[in-house]
Amino acid sequence: MSTFIRACSCYLLVRNSSVPRFIGKERIQLLLAGLGRSYALAFAERGASVVVNDLGGDHSGSGSGTKAADKVVFEIKSKGGKAVANYDSVEEGDKVVQTALDAFGRIDVVINNAGILRDRSFARISNEDWDIIHRVHLRGSFMVTRAAWPHMKKQGYGRIIMVSSSAGIYGNFGQANYSAAKLGLSALSKTLSLEGIKYNIRSNCIAPIAGSRLTETVMPPDLVAALKPEYVAPVVVYLCHDSCEETGGLFEIGAGWVGKLRWQRTEGVLLREKNKAVTAEAVRDNWDRITDFASATIPDGSNSFVFGLVNQVDEEERQDAEASQSSDPLARAKAFKSAAVKFSYTERDVILYALGVGTSVAQEDYLKFLFELSEDFSVIPSFGVIPAFGCLNESLTSGLPGFSVDPTKILHGEQYLELYKPIPPSGTLTSQLSVADILDKKSGALILYNVETFDENNEMVAFNQFSTFAVGSGNFGGPKTTTVGYPLAETPKRAPDAVMQEKTSVDQAALYRLSGDRNPLHIDPSFAAMGGFKTPILHGLCSFGHSVRHVMKTFANNDMSKFKSVKVRFSKPVLPGQSLRTEMWREGNRILFQTKIVENGNICISGAYVDLKEVANVSKPVQQNGGALRSSGVFQHMATQLRSQSGLVAKVNAVYQWNITQEGKPATSWIVDLKNSKTGEVYEGSVRSGKVDCTITVSDDNFMNLVAGKLDPQKAFMTGKLKLSGNIMLAQKLGDLFALSSKM
Repeated sequence: MSTFIRACSCYLLVRNSSVPRFIGKERIQLLLAGLGRSYALAFAERGASVVVNDLGGDHSGSGSGTKAADKVVFEIKSKGGKAVANYDSVEEGDKVVQTALDAFGRIDVVINNAGILRDRSFARISNEDWDIIHRVHLRGSFMVTRAAWPHMKKQGYGRIIMVSSSAGIYGNFGQANYSAAKLGLSALSKTLSLEGIKYNIRSNCIAPIAGSRLTETVMPPDLVAALKPEYVAPVVVYLCHDSCEETGGLFEIGAGWVGKLRWQRTEGVLLREKNKAVTAEAVRDNWDRITDFASATIPDGSNSFVFGLVNQVDEEERQDAEASQSSDPLARAKAFKSAAVKFSYTERDVILYALGVGTSVAQEDYLKFLFELSEDFSVIPSFGVIPAFGCLNESLTSGLPGFSVDPTKILHGEQYLELYKPIPPSGTLTSQLSVADILDKKSGALILYNVETFDENNEMVAFNQFSTFAVGSGNFGGPKTTTVGYPLAETPKRAPDAVMQEKTSVDQAALYRLSGDRNPLHIDPSFAAMGGFKTPILHGLCSFGHSVRHVMKTFANNDMSKFKSVKVRFSKPVLPGQSLRTEMWREGNRILFQTKIVENGNICISGAYVDLKEVANVSKPVQQNGGALRSSGVFQHMATQLRSQSGLVAKVNAVYQWNITQEGKPATSWIVDLKNSKTGEVYEGSVRSGKVDCTITVSDDNFMNLVAGKLDPQKAFMTGKLKLSGNIMLAQKLGDLFALSSKM
């Protein structure tokens, strides 16, 4: 392969002109039975001329002598090789290198293998213990390499090996001095690789695990025997060959195995925000993200990414400074552009969101939304608001420059979402917010926020426009209309082409908030009361998610790739436990819809539409999941009629629970309470106060026949079409209810 010259604890190698260039040098302090001897023999066998340097001391650095170096030189010469001995300390590196120059005329490879041990626990390390370790390991390597460096530069060739240790990489109890010096060798080698590259000088660092005079003091004999130095030497030989271009590397070697190490960096968090101080609290609050290696990168050693972030913040601060000089609050606010906000998620988050917007194992194709190993596992398109909402939330908290907004008085009015590609089931998305427009509505300001969301390839995945109303921030003299907002649709006056109804869970808000919107309005009764609500309300974006699911189920057969965009207005609040009824009209690839609250008939989502890339074949009106339960309309009408029938409450004085079935399966339950209030209550769900006196179970069709007088209640009971439990005698009073219902 080539020729070498080496020095024992430090080895110097000189190439032989008759073979390819291959030169090296080892540490000054090397034990004959250890790694240094193996390096020397391996290089000499390939024709290198070797300088064997060994001071001849013991493993602690005490004593001196010529025997160690002479023995290796004799062994090389007896096999026909070339070698000379040197007995100087590695701290006299110029003398070691001069030996190579005097004997062979040049120096091509340096192997810094010198080492001693002074193991002590940190509290017991003396100044002498610390200093001598660094003098031999780190300073000695520096002195020998510095002496060889100008000769390598002049000849345009050099190979340097620094010998570190696993203790230098990972630390080791009782070796604070040794570990610090060994890690220093790795950094020294990396720097030399950068400075030497243009002179064809390559520098690498190895961390060998091998039996030697040093390791035999800390390893059992059988392990020392298993970790032969001969397993390490071939790696060093290759790294020093003139054909090897590797430089700046760090390699772990032992027992015939070799691997390269490299640094990794977490994605990190930019804590510096424009016009804001960096605080310890910000570090604490972001610690999980700071230490999360899920999206780790491999640093190249430059700080360009840091400078890029600094320049970004500086530029934003410059723009803000310019905008702040304007007397126009609109101009100042519209100069705002948020910092990029990262959102990392997994299939777990996707499934949690699906549950939060009403997906249930009771649905026929639930696996594609709730089971990550499903062949067609999909993300519900409305999930696209989640990363954008996180970006919006941060911006609402920080506020708009030059424009006063109370974050506690912000109402979410409208939402537009467009997807440019299906959302992947896991990954990291980056969102950035800008202000599209601010309108003066006198009693408040209508602020349009645009949020663009990109994937890890910097391709746009989603665009959101949040329309928010800031109460009390109006009368600033701004425009009243905009051309950049996404308009609502007009709801058709004809009967819907399809209807889908679902009952939300009483825990729906508690579940949905786990996807990111932790506003206490949706969970804490005291906060809800401050907002004017008797109980916590459902998130508007939760109702939004339900409605999008209904449209995709009805007109896209749950093929989420067909989704393009959606626009909605939030009209009325929904309470957890209430039922949502989505009424849909098809006009080409646009599905117009509105969503009603079944219990009170209020429209909670209006002026809405979903644009599809393609519509599934729907030949006739569709009624799904009890959405077309005709009985629901009867109960809603009954609730209206009861307001003028106070005498009926006193006459009946009972609480009925109607369990309505469809196709043999439970569909919904209605409570008719003619006991606990003056006018009575009719609502869907479970009883709110007191207890149920009589429970009636009947199918939707049979219920309608009972109301219409087509089915006799007694015959229905005898034939099993109507089932009673509780105080069945109260069933005799059902005639009064049916009479009320027949007035529809």
